[in-house]
Amino acid sequence: QVQLVESGGGLVQAGGSLRLSCAADERIFTHAPMGWFRQAPGKEREFVSAIKWRGSLTVYADSVKGRFTISKDNAKNTAYLQMNSLNPEDTAVYYCAAGLIGSFSLPTRENEYAYWGQGTQVTVSS
Repeated sequence: QVQLVESGGGLVQAGGSLRLSCAADERIFTHAPMGWFRQAPGKEREFVSAIKWRGSLTVYADSVKGRFTISKDNAKNTAYLQMNSLNPEDTAVYYCAAGLIGSFSLPTRENEYAYWGQGTQVTVSS
């Protein structure tokens, strides 16, 4: 059973920073694109960022571009989402996801991801 385990969520004041982590099975992490999504209360889940499994190509939603950074540590089978300059609109449950094994794409849609973590809450106070 594939596992994705997120951590690092919490409560932070506006303007602050958090780093989310997503630990994944080695088989998934080394051969599938990784992504982050978020779901705010009463809203649809939305794409945040993604990174290819090979190389370092990344993509970001316009709402987080310049503030969030996605990265991977292959030695630890862990993906990260560094979130800076947080504002209350960033409050949401953040989900880590892994795409299809062997995919060379940089997916931005939910249906392009095969595996999901349980989510971690991020709350930004004003």
